[in-house]
Amino acid sequence: MHIEPGILSAAKVVAANAAAIATLATYAPKLVRNPVILVKTVLAAAFFSVFMEIFHLPVGASELHFVGASAVYFIFGFVPTLFGFALGLLLQGALFEPQDLVHLGVNSLSLMVPLIAVHETFGKRFFARDESKLPVSWAQILKFDAAYYSGVVSMVGFWLLMGNEATPVYDWAIFAASYLPLVLCEPIFTFVALKLLGRIENNSAVRRFTVVGELATR
Repeated sequence: MHIEPGILSAAKVVAANAAAIATLATYAPKLVRNPVILVKTVLAAAFFSVFMEIFHLPVGASELHFVGASAVYFIFGFVPTLFGFALGLLLQGALFEPQDLVHLGVNSLSLMVPLIAVHETFGKRFFARDESKLPVSWAQILKFDAAYYSGVVSMVGFWLLMGNEATPVYDWAIFAASYLPLVLCEPIFTFVALKLLGRIENNSAVRRFTVVGELATR
């Protein structure tokens, strides 16, 4: 989901950075009011960074990554995942790919905008405290990943459309198709991780630094 330097003009990169900062600022009050959420955010960023480094492959017009989006979301919650994506990309750029820092805002938005969309449409029901609560089942995790990664590939297509030079639709289509195996594999990882954490959800660290106890799993 990376957009390589040089594809977007400087003005568009600045606009994307401003949009990313504004997006994070909107949710920042929820982050700073609770020190525990700060810890969850750091953990989310760390796990996301590890996932990104475990597997990344240039495909078509961008790169295929194992993002671990549903796992991070269901383990640490929405706000930590949102900030964890941005912080994780910052860490990855600073430590491994300095050239990616140019498009930090662009790549952050590619992950954050789909997350916000999925959370607001149905994701927040997983954390509801009333009869509207959704159980986290295999089918629901698959639905989450399918919706989320559809958003990610759409964001990449948007940035390429905004690029200085035309990108062949074929290149974007190859990139989009490459996410299908991820959509099929990631729910398995997430489902297993939640089942394992569910067995120790009474552990003080799990109870304090994850949201597993708030979920209804089946």
